[in-house]
Amino acid sequence: MSESVLIGQYIGTNSVFHRLDPRTKIVSIFIIMLSFLMLGTVTSYVIATLFVLGILMISKIPFPIFMRGLKPILFILFFTFIYNILLTKGTVIWSWSFIEVTMEGIQNGVRFVWRIILLVLLASILTLTTKPLELASGLEKLLAPLSKLHVPVEQFSLMIVIAIRFIPTILQELERIILAQKARGHDISNLPFVKRMLAYVPILVPLLFTTVQRAEQLTYAIDARAYGKGKGRTAYKLLQFQQVDYVVGMVAVLFVITVLVIKIGGM
Repeated sequence: MSESVLIGQYIGTNSVFHRLDPRTKIVSIFIIMLSFLMLGTVTSYVIATLFVLGILMISKIPFPIFMRGLKPILFILFFTFIYNILLTKGTVIWSWSFIEVTMEGIQNGVRFVWRIILLVLLASILTLTTKPLELASGLEKLLAPLSKLHVPVEQFSLMIVIAIRFIPTILQELERIILAQKARGHDISNLPFVKRMLAYVPILVPLLFTTVQRAEQLTYAIDARAYGKGKGRTAYKLLQFQQVDYVVGMVAVLFVITVLVIKIGGM
């Protein structure tokens, strides 16, 4: 289960994205994801898909890893598709009782599912190619102007990174608890769907307990290293933009402009 979740995991390869400044990756991915909200035509979706596939290839991370990472959101994708099919008004192509399936509903369902897949794949690139400490340092630098407004930027950046990093850790704990129940003869995987969902409720108590324990241990570790509030903390590795960072930033801007032109032109 934990291997199926891409958020919070890091896979080291010798790729361009791994060598980028974390600030470049954060800003570029953010503006590209915002541009996905403007996707409307088949042409724009095809261009966005080819662009994302190109990024996945350049990252040198095995493609099956990304496909495995889509498994946890299959239910969300299915629900989104069915929701749009049944609740979108338009040209009816099939009906039964009060249920109507429209052509516009199918088109909207495909577009929304397609967009979610692109967003998940693009977002996973950030954590798969960036170490947690580098990600925290990049966020801290980007949010530095907010410190003049007395915003605890250092603490906020650390909190975000720890939350992201804890996702696979919590899932590992969940797997361990489920395996412990299997060893005691209680296998919830063979239960019907409704009963299986209810069987997860008793698991939440030990999962919450172990999560709180890990959070407390992490707190002691941070205090033992005299992190404090993080204000004025120095870094072993200083962030510095390279030529490749400017190139990647320009590519991201050009992609956003392309999507905007397609949106305005209705192509």
